Amino acid sequence: MTLFTRLRSAMEKRAAYRRTLAELRGVPSYLADDLAIYPGDAERLAHQAVYG
Repeated sequence: MTLFTRLRSAMEKRAAYRRTLAELRGVPSYLADDLAIYPGDAERLAHQAVYG
């Protein structure tokens, strides 16, 4: 894998992480409660969803 390919992949994953985090933070509280998503878990969940 070339340096350019690794950098591009890292940038795409970072963008996906930020989008996922924004979506999780935008979930209405009543829905987050139903899904057992707590505000402090958003970063962990987004990281797990993107990076595994």
